[in-house]
Amino acid sequence: QVQLVESGGDLVQPGGSLRLSCKASGFTLALYTIGWYRQAPGKERERVSCISNESGKTNYADSVKGRFTISRDNAKNTVSLQMNSLKPEDTAVYYCATALRAQCVSWGGMDYWGKGTLVTVSS
Repeated sequence: QVQLVESGGDLVQPGGSLRLSCKASGFTLALYTIGWYRQAPGKERERVSCISNESGKTNYADSVKGRFTISRDNAKNTVSLQMNSLKPEDTAVYYCATALRAQCVSWGGMDYWGKGTLVTVSS
């Protein structure tokens, strides 16, 4: 019943911006930690950013700090990722994932996943 659907992936030029969205259904998002993970070709899946269920504290991978911003709207059961100053190395499939836990964890600890949305940063 739990479902996560990502949207917003697109082809953008280096330095451009993009906003990803994830709509959750089948559960109360406020009780869950939720985050964004990505996997580039030939690379391992990595955590990009997450936001906790309790305090709303955020975490970012070093590679995206200062460029990406995560936010959640519990009333709408959505989470967004604003991506600015995009680089070619940001190219990846971006996944929304959630877990019934208080704090963010690596991708292996997440319980539910969306199908992903492709972000391509290229000239």
